[in-house]
Parts: sequence; C-alpha cells; structure tokens
Amino acid sequence: MSTLKLDTLSNKAGTASVPSDTIVSGTAKAWVNFNGTGTVAIRRAFNVSSITDTGTGRYTINFSTAMTDANYAVAGSASYDGGTANYGRTVGAPHGVNTVNAVGVITSYVYNTGAQDFAYVSVAIFS
Repeated sequence: MSTLKLDTLSNKAGTASVPSDTIVSGTAKAWVNFNGTGTVAIRRAFNVSSITDTGTGRYTINFSTAMTDANYAVAGSASYDGGTANYGRTVGAPHGVNTVNAVGVITSYVYNTGAQDFAYVSVAIFS
C-alpha cells in the first residue's frame, strides 16, 4: 500500500485547498442511518459492519475497521417516519460503552427518561 504525505490538498484548478489535517482529523470515521424499529436494518453506512438491537431504544453499532482508541465523539439524531408528535428526540452514547470495535447508543425523547425505538436513527463517529 502507498502513503501520500502532504500539507494541503487542492482541487484540480488550484482555486481551493484544504489542510490535510482537515481530511484526516475532521471527517467522520464511521456513520450509519438505520431503522431502529422491529428488525433493525441499516439503510446506508460507512465503516459500520452491523447493528445489534440490545433492547428498547438501545443499540450497539459495530465498526468494520477498529478506531485507533475509544476516545471518539458520537453525534446522532432520531425521529419517527410519521405522526404528529413534535418534540425533541435524542441519541446518546452511555459512558464507558465506547470501545475500539463498537459503540452503544440509546435513543429517547428529550423530555422522557425512558428509551424509545425510532424509525430513523442516524449516528456519526468522529475521532
């Protein structure tokens, strides 16, 4: 395998460039959009091999390629595909669940302490 070492990356015309650190450190190392109701199913993903349903509103996202360490950031959102409820939903990563191979997430209503399944769950991991 070859390695490119550079300080900046420019477009073909040379009119725009970005520091290489932005590409290495500033992009998601994994992301997934999945159906969190019934049989869990991945719609689209990058560096995610599978999702394990571990209970109502609780999932383990398994990485295709391991992270360099477990000190990554997790961001996400969740929503129903219909209905009239118009209040916030949240995705959280419980403390201590991050590993280099997987991360656990919980989906719930912002104003409710109980975990809840949602039809649309999106999670991104930055490292």
